[in-house]
Amino acid sequence: MKTDQPIRPARVRPARGLRAARFCLLAMFFLPGMPSQEAWAGGPGSPASPADPGSPPDPSEEKGLQIARDARSQDEGFGNFSAGMTMVLRNKKGQESVREVRVKVLEAEDDGNKSLFVFDQPRDARGTALLIHGHKDRPDDQWLYLPALKRVKRISSSNRSGSFMGSEFTYEDMTVQEVEKYTYRYLRDEPCGDGLDCVVTERIPVEKGSVYRRQLVWRDKSALRVWKVEYYDRKDAHLKTLTVAEYRQYLDRYWRAGSMAMVNHLTGKSTDLVWTDYQFGTDIDDRDFTRTGLRRVR
Repeated sequence: MKTDQPIRPARVRPARGLRAARFCLLAMFFLPGMPSQEAWAGGPGSPASPADPGSPPDPSEEKGLQIARDARSQDEGFGNFSAGMTMVLRNKKGQESVREVRVKVLEAEDDGNKSLFVFDQPRDARGTALLIHGHKDRPDDQWLYLPALKRVKRISSSNRSGSFMGSEFTYEDMTVQEVEKYTYRYLRDEPCGDGLDCVVTERIPVEKGSVYRRQLVWRDKSALRVWKVEYYDRKDAHLKTLTVAEYRQYLDRYWRAGSMAMVNHLTGKSTDLVWTDYQFGTDIDDRDFTRTGLRRVR
């Protein structure tokens, strides 16, 4: 019998082992992937579209960019550090769950930093490792090692809105905020508590695949430390607020926060990050940040 209806190919279901691995990756770790290279092109109508080259420079944009550059220069040269990180997740009823993570960071002079997260708790996540090679002008590279499967998986999904370890921090929040990944605008000066005078700037992600339309950042004028960040979603609704506290200075120069609190205004959930045991100038090198090295992480 003849028919004008197209013939649909039979649906092939993935093998059970592959389905289990896929579920493990998505449901257990909630780790999104990276945007495509095209996402960095800007394009017409994107928040990061370049200004008309014939128009005069905007003083507020120049000042905002200079503040970001000055903040980066004050933190350059640390080399490497390691630290412990405790994540306290709270739902809207106040119920808590805890994640324990070891962190290593290696500074790169001409590119983004390299980071390694090793999960110790909860027990079913122990030994899992996330490796990030940051970049200034293109999407970061990231790999996940799952000890139960004994495999390293490159994470390449374009969805960046998923939560990091089930928290209110997305993967985008956890990476180093490289200057080149945003455009900037100076807004105002204002007091920001504890006798501090802060400068408020707006930064807009360059990549179209960003979770956010824009962010407002409060930095103190004396050391350009971040004290607060307000995150606005793609519809420009105030989505989250990050509050940073308990700064401590290391090596008489480098400031690191002791606590970070992220509140989601839409869900009522929150996540605290408590940082401990910062160690600078440790025995860390490039060999600790390779794909093959992930299998040896303990």
